Amino acid sequence: MGCIGFLLALSLVYLGQMQGSSAVTRVFVQKGKDLHLNVTEAVALGRDSVRWNNKHDLALVIFYTDDRKVSDNYSGRITFTGKNYSVILKNLQEADSGVYTAEFTGEQKRKLAEYNVTVQDPVSPVKLRVDSRSVSTSPDSCNLTVTCSAKDSHINRTFRRQNQTFSQEGGEPSQATPSGASLSVYLENGLIICNHSNQVNWTKANETIEQLCLQDNGRTAIDNSHVVTIVIITNIIIIIVIVIVAVYLRRKIKRKRMNIDNTIYDVAKLENITQPQPQSQPIYDEPCVSPNTTYCLVGPHSRPVEPSETPGNALPESLYAQVDKHTRA
Repeated sequence: MGCIGFLLALSLVYLGQMQGSSAVTRVFVQKGKDLHLNVTEAVALGRDSVRWNNKHDLALVIFYTDDRKVSDNYSGRITFTGKNYSVILKNLQEADSGVYTAEFTGEQKRKLAEYNVTVQDPVSPVKLRVDSRSVSTSPDSCNLTVTCSAKDSHINRTFRRQNQTFSQEGGEPSQATPSGASLSVYLENGLIICNHSNQVNWTKANETIEQLCLQDNGRTAIDNSHVVTIVIITNIIIIIVIVIVAVYLRRKIKRKRMNIDNTIYDVAKLENITQPQPQSQPIYDEPCVSPNTTYCLVGPHSRPVEPSETPGNALPESLYAQVDKHTRA
């Protein structure tokens, strides 16, 4: 039993030496950025070496006592920090994701460092949009429904303000996107924040919730004022139209009356021109001519004075004169 226990203990020590540090460092790197691969353990090389391997167990670089060699697959992408056996792998792409191991090779192999690397794209920008809002008659009440959207996902959330207290109603504050990022909406210090993030990058948009509610109240007041303004302008236009029509009709009637007066005056003037005034004729000098009456004129008869008559013996003129019958031509 004692011999078996000794052999078991020796095996565990050997396995521990082979594995070295069991801690695996998880690293997320943004696409196009550099990866630092560090060795913190002090190592003295004799005839041994230290090598960095990728996930396919292919060497990136091998350190010897007086030399180092970079693999052809990583030529131009490896730089050295000058600290122990640490290196920098430049311009990482998605294909570079995987496990990287620093290994001491010699009579006893052991791990000096191990990194599990994930390369990620930067997240897309986000947009915070107010989809609907409701403001009650109380200035202390305001409900907002907002949408936080990214390139490949979006979420809707509702926020309520009641008695100066803000809260979020319904739904989880965040959700995962198809690209593996996280999209979230939350309240922080009076702000509605829309955040899109992964382990290497984040973007956000925010709005002041107080300002959103004030804008809605202001918009309601503006809408009401617009209605009042439209009514006032409409009434003014109607009044102006009525005044213009009244002035036009009045001028038209006045012009018509002036035309009628001018017409009457012209007719009268024309009659005066075409019908001359009859001249006064002596009653006794001209014979009365009338084709329609038998007796035309009654007046003192003028007759010649006989020689036998003297002025003193002249007969008095008859009160009725001779009536001469008109002889038609």
